[in-house]
Amino acid sequence: MTTQPAFTPPPNARAYPLGTSRGAFAVVDSPAAPGVEPRGVALLLPGFTGSKEDFTLMHEPLAARGYRTVAVDGRGQHESDGPERDESAYAQDELARDVLAQAAALGGTPDTPLHLFGHSLGGQIARAAVLLDHAPFRSLTLMASGPAQISDSQQQRVKLLRDALAVMTMAETWEAILAMGPPEEVGGPARGIGGQELLRRRWLGTKPAQLLATGRQLCTEPDRVDELATVPLPFHVLSGASDDTWPVPVLDDMAARLNARRTIIPGAEHSPNADQPLPTAEAVADFWDTVDGDSAHPAEA
Repeated sequence: MTTQPAFTPPPNARAYPLGTSRGAFAVVDSPAAPGVEPRGVALLLPGFTGSKEDFTLMHEPLAARGYRTVAVDGRGQHESDGPERDESAYAQDELARDVLAQAAALGGTPDTPLHLFGHSLGGQIARAAVLLDHAPFRSLTLMASGPAQISDSQQQRVKLLRDALAVMTMAETWEAILAMGPPEEVGGPARGIGGQELLRRRWLGTKPAQLLATGRQLCTEPDRVDELATVPLPFHVLSGASDDTWPVPVLDDMAARLNARRTIIPGAEHSPNADQPLPTAEAVADFWDTVDGDSAHPAEA
């Protein structure tokens, strides 16, 4: 797994609160590289227990391809504020409307297309957003994000986390997670880009209600692929070569139902953005390069 020692923004990137009609959201905003013709903007949504820093290693290669990338902490994630205990604030429809507000704040135009990219939980929130209103977006990429609820084994992990949060503080839960074993084996919020203290800070910044509500969503999400297939956008389904959250054959089937471009990243698991960031960024940029304003659903191997 590729890691960096810290949550260090790439060259020329800026971390700031993006003001929207639904409040401010913490973002890392990385422009197209100097001297490279701008080709578009991408809004990047992280997964469950994740944050904008999960995309740190993708910004620079995407900037070199001409893409401005804006990675966001969703409501109640890491550095974006949200209620501590009110789970209704994190209903999927609310989070989807947040994404539409973020898109409006970024202001995509025909000359500067806005691509939507979601990892895992972020993919399901992205799907909900385009089902509410696809007009702001030129394309949708779902990375390691499946058609419905997560696998049985992952549902058990989420249930353990939700049970722990019901009786422990965030700090106590973090210590319990670390006590389960090495992060590279246990996975979850203790594994990712950055050192343990930085990952701990991200965990403590995330609101318990956000984890409880979105964890429940992951365990109960219905299959909305047929509904999504009616949306006139080009789709891209990307994953690692193995994934225990949504098995690869499930993602293959979803891509076929969407007539989507399908990419499998060798050497990557549930987080290709961290496991193999360069080939993941190249695959994403290749897809965005092919997207034409009048085209939809370009299926490629």
